[in-house]
Amino acid sequence: MYLWLKAFHIIFVVCWFAGIFYLPRILVHYAGSDNDAVRSHLAMMARKLYRFVTPFMVITIALGLALLALNPGYYLDSAWMWLKLAGVACLVGYHVVCGRYVRAVNENRDEHSHVYFRFFNEIPVLFLFGIVILAVLKPF
Repeated sequence: MYLWLKAFHIIFVVCWFAGIFYLPRILVHYAGSDNDAVRSHLAMMARKLYRFVTPFMVITIALGLALLALNPGYYLDSAWMWLKLAGVACLVGYHVVCGRYVRAVNENRDEHSHVYFRFFNEIPVLFLFGIVILAVLKPF
């Protein structure tokens, strides 16, 4: 059972990350375009993608909590797990901020530049590195 949960947890992590890597790229192109038709299409793509990947985030968290529940004494006594959970909490916050940007572009009220979104796009990469290193190496 444990390995099935772990496998599906990893699968949904990958699905969620695919979305939070691609969504800001759509916003980069939205912010960099002067064509109203292109901006409208990109805003619609961002909205659909956000709605598509949000359940992946929820499933990822549910499966992670299920794994944690299988051996709470070990996981909750591990500093690496608390750091990993903090990283996941930051990623959930990032996901929520993405949703706010998606809403803003769909309401045609976002004023961020494509450069801003290029930097914003790199944030989940940093968390991915940290979380994977913590989960695999289990330091501390």
